[in-house]
Amino acid sequence: MSAQVTVLYFAKSAELTGLKEEELVAVPTPISSGDLWALLLRKQPRLKELQGHVVLAVRQQYVAIGDEQVTLADGDEVAVVPPLSGG
Repeated sequence: MSAQVTVLYFAKSAELTGLKEEELVAVPTPISSGDLWALLLRKQPRLKELQGHVVLAVRQQYVAIGDEQVTLADGDEVAVVPPLSGG
């Protein structure tokens, strides 16, 4: 199975990609959060700069990048949330 999802980019991830959002079609589901991140890196290689410093949010729920299984449905939003700079 696969799903069409909208990827939302925030802060540094938006700067790196030059995008606020993009559609991804035919994302396999279920998928591990690590594989989902790898898929995003193939689409937007500049995100590699955030490797190890970013979390994903699926349907507004944070997901650590790793082995966690994520089930996606058509229309789901996947947000790339880099660390917020403090001050």
